[in-house]
Amino acid sequence: MGKVIIARVDDRLIHGQVMTEMSKASGANAIFVVDNSTANDPFMKQIFLSSGTRTGLKIKIFSETQAITYWKEKQFENYNVILLAKTIQTFYKLAEAGIEINNLNIGNIGKLNHEENSKDVITTVSITKEELDLLDKLRDQYNIKVYFQTIPSSSIVKLDEADKLFK
Repeated sequence: MGKVIIARVDDRLIHGQVMTEMSKASGANAIFVVDNSTANDPFMKQIFLSSGTRTGLKIKIFSETQAITYWKEKQFENYNVILLAKTIQTFYKLAEAGIEINNLNIGNIGKLNHEENSKDVITTVSITKEELDLLDKLRDQYNIKVYFQTIPSSSIVKLDEADKLFK
């Protein structure tokens, strides 16, 4: 059975920090991207798949449905996975479907992707109240430790701190 070593929300998906710092520090041997638009875009999919050839990591690109099916049928095989998605909503769907996630790192959600009522939790993460509510559900219903951190060497902000922003 495979294991999700790191689950991360990052609207950039695979990039230098993920490929170098996170993969080396975690002991991961695979990166799974879960994003409907990327999974359905042959050009972007090929760019991400080719990034694995330089690192030795197995790269898989899934739609949300494909990722859930792969978990249900094969439990991610024997991979130690960095699981990446662009949105909190995607991780909520994955947890709801039974994918085992212990920790969720919220690393990068730019303000450009949100309306005016979003609030900055850390410099690279801006969330709405609705997204915060989903994160609280992930913690409370699925026992997932949620934290905000840009890169492994940066400081961690706990979900309780984000909750205070919306009170």
